[in-house]
Amino acid sequence: MEGATIAKLLKSNDRAFADRQLLVIGPGEEQKSLMKLNAACQAAQAAKLDLVLVSETSNPPVCRIMNFGKLCYEQKKKLKEQKKNQQAQKVKEIKFRLHIDTHDYECKINHGKEFIAEGNKLRVTIMFKGRELAHPEMGFELVQRITEDFADCASVDAPAKLLGKNINMSFNPKG
Repeated sequence: MEGATIAKLLKSNDRAFADRQLLVIGPGEEQKSLMKLNAACQAAQAAKLDLVLVSETSNPPVCRIMNFGKLCYEQKKKLKEQKKNQQAQKVKEIKFRLHIDTHDYECKINHGKEFIAEGNKLRVTIMFKGRELAHPEMGFELVQRITEDFADCASVDAPAKLLGKNINMSFNPKG
């Protein structure tokens, strides 16, 4: 079964609980009494169900007489529902060059704002080529300009860093 299970099927030869008293809950949610493991297993067999350990940490441990296969099926179904409702946040990226025309710059900024409006993270990369790397301050000026343009819709997640021939930074959507 996927993930951590909350219950464990108990058999009559389960050594950890063989000599301990167990609090047994019947199939109709009625609380039986304190029983030894063998007696609880016999009660479960008489009801043609399984003995399932629900709470191992409580004193005494709590067991329930129920259909273990049905419990596993319901747990898998709940897990699948939870996964279906989760949405992984995507990271979109925009790449700039140091000498970018104003129209190209505005188009890339508009695309970035669309990505952020959709709820995605945005990574901005400024690429240097050749001798441009001798002037990283020009790249950081472009970073400042980009940060000001995204100030209304996004917050800076990771500040700008020069890594090799690129300056990278990322933005998170605001609330």
